Amino acid sequence: MRCLPFGEPLYRTLQQEGLDAETLWKNRARFGRGRRWPATPDGLEDELRWLITVGVLRREVDGQGLTSRFRLTPLGRQLLDEDSGLLEKKVSLWDWLRIGLRRRWPF
Repeated sequence: MRCLPFGEPLYRTLQQEGLDAETLWKNRARFGRGRRWPATPDGLEDELRWLITVGVLRREVDGQGLTSRFRLTPLGRQLLDEDSGLLEKKVSLWDWLRIGLRRRWPF
């Protein structure tokens, strides 16, 4: 979570309500963190899919099936609640490299 360009307001909002990628894309100032923000909407989707892969986010479900909206999972809530400063901690170069490699070659 610390390696991604999303700030705490995004995760806190996702705790309360679902958001779609288009809303996130239009609200970079509110949900972004630092200078690193995806260059395209597809890049934003990739970041969100990674959070789904590691179990922090999930797609919202309604009576018709999956929707385009995202919500925080119980694991995501637990991470935020147990360590309120999680997103403020500095990420080491080693962590950036390790996470980058894991995203490209997950096994």
